Amino acid sequence: MASLLQLPDVESMTAEESLLWAYDQFGDKLCLTCSWQKQSSVLVHMVSELGIDIPVIELDTALFFRETYETRERLVERYGLELIRPEVISVAEQHKQEGPNLWESNPDRCCHVRKVEPLERALKDYDAWISGIRREQSLTRKDAQRVEFSERYEVWKVQPLVDWDAKRVDAYIHVNEIPYNPLHDAGYPSIGCIPCTRPVSRDEDERAGRWADSDKIECGIHTK
Repeated sequence: MASLLQLPDVESMTAEESLLWAYDQFGDKLCLTCSWQKQSSVLVHMVSELGIDIPVIELDTALFFRETYETRERLVERYGLELIRPEVISVAEQHKQEGPNLWESNPDRCCHVRKVEPLERALKDYDAWISGIRREQSLTRKDAQRVEFSERYEVWKVQPLVDWDAKRVDAYIHVNEIPYNPLHDAGYPSIGCIPCTRPVSRDEDERAGRWADSDKIECGIHTK
């Protein structure tokens, strides 16, 4: 699949231009994934403004903060979203199969079960996937491209916000009056599951509050 697509100069495109290009290229084989952080708010609004009709896949681990679910409902109501929700094993069943509090004993395994495996199943129906990855977020994401092929998932990854910084994200949300997760205003620049997310201080990296008591820095979804 990768060798069959001739990429234009996607790095010089705006976020909107890259979305329009992706929709023209992939049509109904293009999807957007959301976990209801600021990037999700921006992309949901942008897709709506451009009139792009694509499926929205919710990556819900069933361990999100109450504020995250409330943000989802506000976005669903405002933009009329119909979400695709990949099935995720219940926390109780995970306790039986993997042992209690897997996020403490083996956070990589927990992320794989609750995030990576559901995404793998969901992406089998698509050729391209829109993600909210930004280079500024962490060193592990600094080389991300606006469009790149994922050998792991065998889909194209379209990352319209890859060159945006946090200030630009905030400005876009403010100007367009877009609903966003209020935890971002409470010291959580990056928001994941309740057991594995803490607020950060001003001198810490954006993703320093994720898996803070371990050397883990990625859930695994975007690991090559």
